[in-house]
Amino acid sequence: MSAQSAIAPASDAALSDLFVSDTPLLDVRAPVEFQRGAFPTAVNLPLLNDTERSEIGIRYKHAGQDAAIALGHELVSGETRAQRVAAWQEFIRHNPEAKLYCFRGGQRSKIVQQWLGEAGDNIVRIEGGYKAMRRFLIDTLDRLSRKQQFIIIAGKTGVGKTEILQQLSAALDLEGRANHRGSAFGRRVGGQPTQINFENHIAIDLLKLDTRKAPHIFVEDESRAVGSLSVPQLLFAAMRSAPLAVIEQSLSERSNVILNDYILANYADFEQRYPDDHFQHFAAYLRDALARIRRRLGDKHFPVIDQAMESALHAHEQQGEVLGHREWITQLLSHYYDPMYDYQLAKKSHRLVFRGNREEFMDWSRHLTSPEVLKP
Repeated sequence: MSAQSAIAPASDAALSDLFVSDTPLLDVRAPVEFQRGAFPTAVNLPLLNDTERSEIGIRYKHAGQDAAIALGHELVSGETRAQRVAAWQEFIRHNPEAKLYCFRGGQRSKIVQQWLGEAGDNIVRIEGGYKAMRRFLIDTLDRLSRKQQFIIIAGKTGVGKTEILQQLSAALDLEGRANHRGSAFGRRVGGQPTQINFENHIAIDLLKLDTRKAPHIFVEDESRAVGSLSVPQLLFAAMRSAPLAVIEQSLSERSNVILNDYILANYADFEQRYPDDHFQHFAAYLRDALARIRRRLGDKHFPVIDQAMESALHAHEQQGEVLGHREWITQLLSHYYDPMYDYQLAKKSHRLVFRGNREEFMDWSRHLTSPEVLKP
């Protein structure tokens, strides 16, 4: 087999190595395909843009494969071809270990591999392409969801569950992968990934943890929905039956965490994203989030919290004073999040294996070696 036609097998072992090692990937599918779903280390440098792909698809439907291939060579020729080959070469120069794929590892990636070889650059093509890689990650996600021992980190809103996850050596950060904090106020600047990309990231995270032979994987307590995304079914089922570690902190401490995460950190993100009118965008985000839970707060609590938020926003905009946000945050925790959490925890109490503050939990997790410890 020549270097120009080298193929990487789509075996489980080969694909596992590819994802665990964060191998750079050259994705030559059309942009619309890439946007629907891709892999963390992939860069999209398409052989055909969306318009060209559509035209070739129409030609294939009406005149067959040979006519479609002929049109493709006509559309991507001359200067267009030279520019695309140059972009692929530049990518290979910066990523000499990269591998190539299209949707099925067929015609498009073969053409790219051939053109690169003619230009003096060789790249390995992944057998089965995106379809085989995606199938592998779906199977991996299902297999490891059944296999792994999960421990759920629970606790009232503001106990700092995400910060705790970041300090643990074996943790799966679903909210981080979803780019959402998992509540009515959880939306983050930049939006969320596609469901496919969310699942791909989770599968690769689990694969890396499995390769490291992590005995337990800590996951934050989540509902099935994280913003607009859904936790994969088998993973969520495993989470619902896993041992539960509950973190407890005072209302004052939790208000400080919320102030930092939902006000200061979010405001900084809005400043960066909307340099000219960041405050207006930030204020709209808070008002919209509160409006989403108006019915649940009811006529008694909503007007009070709404007024406290407006007062805090006014002070924030006029004097740069952010501590005023603590008032509505504390009220929201007391009248909305805490009662809801107490109700939900009561239904999970049979799974409880730990209860204590952050420092006590970190000490407990460091000494967690025996499966017996995980029995409620």
